[in-house]
Amino acid sequence: MNANIQQNSVDENQLISQRREKLKQIRQKGIAFPNDFRRDMLARKIQQQYEALDKEALAAQARKVRVAGRIMLLRVMGKASFVTIRDSSGDIQLYVQRDVVGQDFYNNEFKKWDLGDIVGASGELFKTNKGELTVRVAEIQLLTKSLRPLPEKFKGLTDNEIRYRQRYLDLISNEQTRETFRLRSKIIQYIRTFLDKRDFLEVETPMMQTIPGGASAKPF
Repeated sequence: MNANIQQNSVDENQLISQRREKLKQIRQKGIAFPNDFRRDMLARKIQQQYEALDKEALAAQARKVRVAGRIMLLRVMGKASFVTIRDSSGDIQLYVQRDVVGQDFYNNEFKKWDLGDIVGASGELFKTNKGELTVRVAEIQLLTKSLRPLPEKFKGLTDNEIRYRQRYLDLISNEQTRETFRLRSKIIQYIRTFLDKRDFLEVETPMMQTIPGGASAKPF
């Protein structure tokens, strides 16, 4: 058991080192974390509006979108690749063609991207032969380089201690956790709106005691 843990730690450290080297190379070429990309639609909204259309009807609309998200699945091939990205609302598939984005960019930049990287892409919506709603990418760029590998895809993040101590990782990996936080946000928003309409005043109270205490403190 300890040997496996040690081996996993070594493998992860190697991956982190490789990703840091990639980031170093990106910095040498120019801006490593561009902030000029603006998306215009979320994945869930795209699914809601266009999932019901067949291939011909969708093609007739020639709907162009700008999306951004974290790479969750990367299937790189010779001339074309499929990328699944995830934003705050859900997943959307991208179709990246070498002849469209440019051979130099495709081979020397795109192929070096990793799971967990955050990208922005623009292009036209279409449906694959399997009926999956996809963005045919006209332009794509790396927005943020991920330095740590994501949890193993099929097992996901199951360690409760990691889930609670590193909530950001739990939110990346588990749809149920994201849905719980969406619901929590809506509940708090509703309560706040309900009280605000009745002229209640919201006041921020101290969240920490000025004097450390516990179960043996006088209030208890």
